[in-house]
Amino acid sequence: MSLQYFPPVKPSAIALGTFFNHGVELVVLAPVFGQTYHRAKASNTKEEFIRSREASGAAVAWGTSFVGSALQSYGVGALLNATGTLSHKGAAYLGALIFAATSAPGFLSQVFSEKRPLDTVGVNVAAKLLETIGLSLVLNWWGTRTNPFE
Repeated sequence: MSLQYFPPVKPSAIALGTFFNHGVELVVLAPVFGQTYHRAKASNTKEEFIRSREASGAAVAWGTSFVGSALQSYGVGALLNATGTLSHKGAAYLGALIFAATSAPGFLSQVFSEKRPLDTVGVNVAAKLLETIGLSLVLNWWGTRTNPFE
C-alpha cells in the first residue's frame, strides 16, 4: 500500500476539523466527564484518583475521541477533495451521504429493533449530524486543498 493513493488534505483543515468534531464528542461525553470530576473531588488524594478506574476510563474516552476525530476530519477532507466539492450545498449533500452510509442504519435499528427512548436516539442523531454535515460544511468553508489552484 502506497501513501500516494491517499488524497492530500491541508493540515490546518485536519486540525480545525479535529477540534470541531472533538468539541461535539465532548458535549456528548460530558456526563461521563462530569461523573469523573465529581469522583475526583470526593477522593482523598490526587494519587488515589489517578489510579482509579474512572480516571483511566475518562482518559481512554478522551484519547479515542480525539484520534477518531482526526481520522474522520481527514476522511471527510479527502472526500471533499476527491469529489471536487467546492460549494456549501455540495458539502452538505456529501455530509448527508456520509451520515446515511455510516449512522442512519444504526439509528433505525435503535428506534425500531432495540426500542430505545426517542430522546436518547435524538441526541445521538443530532451529534452525528453535526459530525457529518457540520464537519463537511466547516471543512469546505476553511478549504481542504493543499494547492488551491488544483
